[in-house]
Amino acid sequence: MPLIETALPVLILWGAIGYLFGSVPSGMILAKAMNLGNLRDIGSGNIGATNVLRTGNKKAAALTLLFDAAKGAIVVLAARLLAAEDAAQIGALMAFVGHCFPVWLRFKGGKGVATYLGILWALSWPMGLAACALWLVIAAIFRYSSLAALVVAGWMPVIAGFAGRGEIVILCLVLCILIYNRHWGNIARLRKGTETKIGAKAKA
Repeated sequence: MPLIETALPVLILWGAIGYLFGSVPSGMILAKAMNLGNLRDIGSGNIGATNVLRTGNKKAAALTLLFDAAKGAIVVLAARLLAAEDAAQIGALMAFVGHCFPVWLRFKGGKGVATYLGILWALSWPMGLAACALWLVIAAIFRYSSLAALVVAGWMPVIAGFAGRGEIVILCLVLCILIYNRHWGNIARLRKGTETKIGAKAKA
């Protein structure tokens, strides 16, 4: 995290804004609007783009990915513009937490990958580009969205350090830990060889 530049009440405010913004369940809203059913009853039951894709609706999945990424990016950019870098990072962290534990869904949300990528793009577009490129390479080779997310999360703190972006290393580490925690079940399935591959439709 950067040195504290912003008054504590302002940091708390941006944390609250980030959480509430991140809590907006884009996938659930789009699935309902496009008559795709209840995501909780489809595939993994997750509210993210990967599970939306299991409905067979690529447009809905793409929109979910876009909106979930935008939640993180908008909070970072707004906080940076209206406050300072420390507020942007607090807002980023809480937007991620909001997506994973949304108040509107009884704190049972998504796994935060798209929101994480949006945060990285807003914090540092070269970092965001590197993260997306690495995700695409791993996903293309192995066809596992979860594995791609885990590899990206694990490498981003290292890449940030080597890229001279020391001010975001701690945030990247914290988000990495949260992503691994949210993917604990996926990790177990990857080890067993039972993880669902990208593009697999939900079973009827």
